Amino acid sequence: MHEAVTASVCMATYNGAEYVAHQLRSILDELAPQDDVVVVDDASSDDTVAIIEAMGDPRVRVIRQSPNRGYVRTFESAMLNATGDVLLLADQDDEWIAGRRDALVEAALASGVAASNLVLLGSGQPLRSPIGGRPWLLRSSDSVQRLRNELRILAGVAPYFGCAMAVRRDMLPVLTPFPAYLSESHDLWIATAANEMRALRHVEQATVRRRIHDSNASSSAPRGLRAALRSRLMLARAWADARRRVRSR
Repeated sequence: MHEAVTASVCMATYNGAEYVAHQLRSILDELAPQDDVVVVDDASSDDTVAIIEAMGDPRVRVIRQSPNRGYVRTFESAMLNATGDVLLLADQDDEWIAGRRDALVEAALASGVAASNLVLLGSGQPLRSPIGGRPWLLRSSDSVQRLRNELRILAGVAPYFGCAMAVRRDMLPVLTPFPAYLSESHDLWIATAANEMRALRHVEQATVRRRIHDSNASSSAPRGLRAALRSRLMLARAWADARRRVRSR
């Protein structure tokens, strides 16, 4: 365990009262005493904040955000307010797998940005790609396949999920601010920029159980052609911006 290293969990919440306590308990069980959790609540209208505060853990800090800004800006705010050496991204409704903290901290310290596999809560099975239905899996040997990784992102078949990612603090000057036009897929932006920096490492170990329900902020279901094309164009623009940011440094 990297006990000398501090980890900050960065969580965005919005009307997550049903599952957030379960997720936070799974997170807090993993953390070291010096770690913390930064929760930015995106103007929830339910009891999300009250439930979090009632847990009474001093490692959890809640920032109330108003007005509602959407999950991309909320995750960005959580990352910018974190103080740890490594930032671990977390959704409000999943469940961490034992060993996640150390596995992702180790990988992020070594590379800059780490992305792990994940499984479905309940079945333990990997998610499947909406294109072709194949299991979505990251392989450590593919970490250095920069062009292949980027083409998979653009094609919509790259299994990079923010809930299974970690970022070393010194990556933030390139990753933030998120591009102003980024309206979704902050995780694919992080993966794109890290890939361009040669700082992306795949962790084959599954570190989170993802809960699928009707209110997920991001969906693995196929989208309409127009929405898919708009997303691909946005990600192509993000790739160009990542290249410019990396070259400027």
